[in-house]
Amino acid sequence: MARRYGAKAQKKVERAMRERKRGTLRSGRSGRKVTSRKQAIAIGLSEARRAGSKVPAAPRRRRRGPRGAAVSARPAGPIGV
Repeated sequence: MARRYGAKAQKKVERAMRERKRGTLRSGRSGRKVTSRKQAIAIGLSEARRAGSKVPAAPRRRRRGPRGAAVSARPAGPIGV
């Protein structure tokens, strides 16, 4: 069976985990310190994807509407009109 992740992906995740352990790993937009193990792995895989390594595609996110509600097919408006 074929490998799911390439060697470059492993190196990127390894580097991100080390940075997290040292307390030097920062998140992208906000620049806040990353303390979560899962977030460190996600950052490493994201960097590996950008570098062109063999990594499965990231899971697709659900589209959110106004005020955080999931978008529905029903039109918004008063009830009974």
